[in-house]
Amino acid sequence: MSSRRATLWRALLALAVVGVSLYVALTTPARLGLDLRGGTRIVLETQDSPEVRADAAATDRALEVLRRRVDGLGVAEPSLARSGERRIVVELPGVQDPRKAAEVIGRTAQLTFHAVTATADGPTAEGPTAGGPTADGPATGGPTASGATGSPAGTRAADGSRSLPDPDAPGRHLRLAPPALTGDGVKGAEAVLDTRTGRGWSIDLSFRGSAADAWAKLTGDAACAGPGDPARRVAIVLDDRIISAPGIQDSVACGHGIAGGSTQITGGFSADEARDLAALVEGGALPVPVKAIEQSTVGPSLGAEAIRASALAAVTGLLCTAVFIIVVYRLLGVLATVALALYGLISYAAVVALGATLTLPGLAGFVLAIGIAVDANVLVFERAREEYAKPGARVAGRERDLQRPLRTGFTKAWSAVADSNVTTLLAAGLLFAFATGPVKGFGVTLSIGVLASMVSAMVITRLLAEWAFRRPFVTRRPGLTGIATTGRLRARLTRRPPRLMRHRRRWLGVCAGLLLLALSGIGVRGLDFGVEFTGGRVVQYTAAQHVDADAARAAVVRAGFPQAVVQSTGDAGVSVRTKETGDDRQQQIREALTTVTGEVSVERDDLIGPSLGSELRTYAVIALALAVAAQLLYLTLRFRWTYAAAAVTAMTQDVLLVLGLFAWLGKPVDSVFLAALLTVVGYSVNDTVVVLDRLRELRRAHRTADGAHLADRAVAQTLPRTVNTGMGALFVLTALACLGGDSLTDFSVALLAGVLVGTGSTVFTAMPVTLLLQERFPDRPQDTAPPGVRRAARPREHSGAVV
Repeated sequence: MSSRRATLWRALLALAVVGVSLYVALTTPARLGLDLRGGTRIVLETQDSPEVRADAAATDRALEVLRRRVDGLGVAEPSLARSGERRIVVELPGVQDPRKAAEVIGRTAQLTFHAVTATADGPTAEGPTAGGPTADGPATGGPTASGATGSPAGTRAADGSRSLPDPDAPGRHLRLAPPALTGDGVKGAEAVLDTRTGRGWSIDLSFRGSAADAWAKLTGDAACAGPGDPARRVAIVLDDRIISAPGIQDSVACGHGIAGGSTQITGGFSADEARDLAALVEGGALPVPVKAIEQSTVGPSLGAEAIRASALAAVTGLLCTAVFIIVVYRLLGVLATVALALYGLISYAAVVALGATLTLPGLAGFVLAIGIAVDANVLVFERAREEYAKPGARVAGRERDLQRPLRTGFTKAWSAVADSNVTTLLAAGLLFAFATGPVKGFGVTLSIGVLASMVSAMVITRLLAEWAFRRPFVTRRPGLTGIATTGRLRARLTRRPPRLMRHRRRWLGVCAGLLLLALSGIGVRGLDFGVEFTGGRVVQYTAAQHVDADAARAAVVRAGFPQAVVQSTGDAGVSVRTKETGDDRQQQIREALTTVTGEVSVERDDLIGPSLGSELRTYAVIALALAVAAQLLYLTLRFRWTYAAAAVTAMTQDVLLVLGLFAWLGKPVDSVFLAALLTVVGYSVNDTVVVLDRLRELRRAHRTADGAHLADRAVAQTLPRTVNTGMGALFVLTALACLGGDSLTDFSVALLAGVLVGTGSTVFTAMPVTLLLQERFPDRPQDTAPPGVRRAARPREHSGAVV
């Protein structure tokens, strides 16, 4: 009865999870990251000003100002969020011009209104001249544009008075009185097109409260000056530049000024300039200056191609994995494939339900988690095969029971499944804590995938298998189930068990040689750190014709960038990496490429400031150190410390081998590689934990047996699982490497190398190190006692007991 009740609860849980997931997947659209839908991502850092410290409160105020500015620009579905105390992450979908975006949202936008006292030939010289032309509106100015060029602003006095270039008379300056009012008094700003008089675009301003009275007084005082007197003008200043200096028309009465609380700024603006200026004024001034420390732009075609490539890789990897496990495990493989499909549904629904942003590395994490889901199924199926093959599984006079080995397989595999998934979750958590941008998405989807794999393997697969194994058609045909046969590899290992641990010191010597080779690659060739860790800019261009890398490199050198790294990407693409991050310098590179490749378009543009690059390097080291410490702590709690030390030793070896491989191949070490490296950490410990868990079980059952013999048995009993799981992961990663596009190739190569060296290090590093430590620090009696068995109490002396 209890078994049926447990099955009923599992069925209800599975139906609820699948039903909710299906509803969420059908009704909630996925939130795509900028690397998938195209757009611009800018990370701003607030800076201290003489008056205000850039703390969290000031950054929050700056965030609200930036939000109003972005809303004024009309960007669809923008995203702004504070990151840490002094950083603001701005995502602008569809914006392909990072120069314009950074210029508009990053300007301080200090708007002030001044009375003009006189004109001068320079910032300090004086000389009366006639003012600019008057206009028909309440107050207008001569022709200028937002951010008009001119000489640097003159020295500002303590009261705010200064001398600035006159936009209507190049080479002349206007002496300005202290500010009469600031942009804080502006209630609204709107860009309007004057089609009636043909003046073009202008900005209508409206003032609030006392600012309207201040505007009336400012214009009333100016109206008292005579015609042609510079004092009859009013200067409107934005970020230390006069954007308009209108003259007050004769109809305005002296001392009364312009009432109604509104005015208009004109100056020959284009439509974009007028809208940008209105957005700046409407949003208000930033309380503290901001500086762009990271910038990334992805073209829409590149994002669409990434989605197509990742989807194709996911489907191909899933199909190959499904065919493999069906061939190996027959009926159980079919049921596991159904559970894998439901796993995909549950994972996707969890991502969209949480509102997580789906990025390109996130898609890779989603695909990679398929291999993790396969691992849990393989652990259970291999354990069920072992239980079915035991002599005690046959009931006298009856066919072998299929239900009992299946239940035992799920029960005994739970410990290894839980331990291996916890180690992967630790790596994913560190990615989320220390990574930036799209790589955070990898940590999120990998974590969701691990949790979903637990549900699909331990609940859904078990439910389907128990239902199928009760059918008389299946009961009469045990060979159809997949657990009645041990498999060729297990049968061969049973006939001729390996004796690997006899030469454990030899294996450690081979591993030490490989490690020395990897370290020599790091020392001789060095690691090619990406711009995330060094600072700089990488721009990926696409041309309409074939791109010759040598010709493109020569053109960039001729443009004045001899240190630039120029590489071809595909047949019609070229990537240029420089230390210079300025937009003007990048424009020079683009023009130089145009001379040899024809017209080029920007497909991707990544900029990292030097301070952020140094910080990300520090975070990468911290993340790897914490990964080692977290795995060591967890495994010490779950196993004996000797086991934990051996697992961490093998994991560290795997990390160094992958680093050495990338050093010898000259591949870039960037944030995506860091994601792959931390995943290798999780996979390496995952694989080692399974073998150590079996070794612990064997030591408890055979406490007097030789340690090397038990280690060989543990390897032999878990090797089929290791091979089958590795094959599933290799299918997925090979599909990602071949079909996932250029963005995921290096990521997949790192993980492929990690899977291969991780499988080898479990046998040839972790197990020999475990034996050596066990010989030096043997187990205590309670370490090898079966679970739930306590040591017998010491008999009391003279108790009178008779044995």
